[in-house]
Amino acid sequence: MTGTRPVRWGVLATGSIAHSFAEDLRLIPDDAELVAVGSRSTDAARGFAERHGIARAHGSWQDLADDPEVDVVYIATPHSAHRAAATLCLEAGKAVLCEKPLTLNLAQAQDLVTIARKRNVFLMEAMWTYVNPAVLRMRELIAGGAIGEVRSVHADFSIALPYDATHRLHDPVQGGGAVLDLGVYPVSFAHLLLGAPDAVSAWAHLNPQGVDDNTGILLGYDSGAVAVLSCSLGTQTAQHASVNGTLGRIEFARDFFHAGGFALHRQGHEPEKIRLPDSPGNGYTHEALEVTRCLRAGLTESPFVPLDGTLAVMATLDAVRERIGVRYPGE
Repeated sequence: MTGTRPVRWGVLATGSIAHSFAEDLRLIPDDAELVAVGSRSTDAARGFAERHGIARAHGSWQDLADDPEVDVVYIATPHSAHRAAATLCLEAGKAVLCEKPLTLNLAQAQDLVTIARKRNVFLMEAMWTYVNPAVLRMRELIAGGAIGEVRSVHADFSIALPYDATHRLHDPVQGGGAVLDLGVYPVSFAHLLLGAPDAVSAWAHLNPQGVDDNTGILLGYDSGAVAVLSCSLGTQTAQHASVNGTLGRIEFARDFFHAGGFALHRQGHEPEKIRLPDSPGNGYTHEALEVTRCLRAGLTESPFVPLDGTLAVMATLDAVRERIGVRYPGE
């Protein structure tokens, strides 16, 4: 697309994350217009449309994908449905912003990337951390040598969730487990700073249905760097991260994946607190604006969230699941 008119969005699925995204699009009216919603349930689509003032409610994913008034579709289904939903949209020529992880595994992710590249259609994983202003500022400081060479990354994303066999996070049919839903954040964070690892080790406790609920991950690099990562469905933590270099370190005290700032510790200097403006709304505006920027520039992928990087993260997640013995139906 060209020009500066608002990008016309469709939302596929009507769960809580779809509501949060829809609310945030209202905060950037010059850049985004939510014009359609699609669901497998007509009633759910109509209810979502009424709540958010959306003109068109589609009772099928295909109808949303075929809507000529939609420029880009945000896919907010559980990740077990990402490949099917994204395939419909990409085949219909729609740009796609798909929630993380992009798919259940590397093979599925490669399928989507192949379709997008073959059809020359925009595709981006909604890894909001990569376009978070605090994380972008961190990358600038590291590139400028503020903490020297990065030698280790520590990151954790854990939540306390009571066990419920029917909940999607505990259900293998829905791609449950801590690694894909939560571990994707620390793994992506490590990839952002150190790239793809040369060695992957992992241990996990599995729930009665065979998906992980407490997982530790160690990534090793031939450079000598390491990443120590964890994720859990049964522990409430600060969701912290630290990046440790030869001349200092950067610490995110909590919620590193959408942080508002961090502390910079450098040899010979007092600790410095770096605070970025608070993200408006629920924090989804940055990724929506990145999609807008890319579409207006005629790009088919974001330089901040490149598809090859997404595939590399999926390869690491596959390796982790292989180490801990988690497989999903049909794999």
